[in-house]
Amino acid sequence: MYRIAQAALLVLVLPLMTSACSETESMAEGPPHVAGASSPEEAGRYLLTIGGCHDCHTPGFLETGWEVPESDWFTGTAFGWRGPWGTTYGANLRLTVQNLTEDQFVETLRSRKALPPMPWPLVSQMSEPDMRAIYKYLRSLGPAGVATPAPLPPGEEPQTPYVILAPPTFPQ
Repeated sequence: MYRIAQAALLVLVLPLMTSACSETESMAEGPPHVAGASSPEEAGRYLLTIGGCHDCHTPGFLETGWEVPESDWFTGTAFGWRGPWGTTYGANLRLTVQNLTEDQFVETLRSRKALPPMPWPLVSQMSEPDMRAIYKYLRSLGPAGVATPAPLPPGEEPQTPYVILAPPTFPQ
């Protein structure tokens, strides 16, 4: 009985061990793609989607969601985010990556400390393969759209639609 159980266990475990070994060997060629993605571009698309990047960088996405065609994704928006820092706009990422090498893009994501609501402290913590995958996906979309408005300083009234991102003052 013991030998039968041993043989059954071997039959079940051996394929898993073989699979794990071949997976380890393929990892030596580079990190695995995110969430089962078949390419870095597909991984980049996934990361931008789950990161909520459409909300600020895809025009009309907040209003219509997935009805926005991919040809318009990440072309930036003139919808402003106003707070104590002034007013900022979601950049046209497709134009941004056209002016940067992949290494420059990675360095920008690692070191940039710009205005809210872009979560730069979180973005800088991404893995380098994830940053490179995002770059490759954005580049694969090609250039489209126009540059978004420059940030406005505090107190300057935006000429575009905007939302106010400022908490009310609470008594001490």
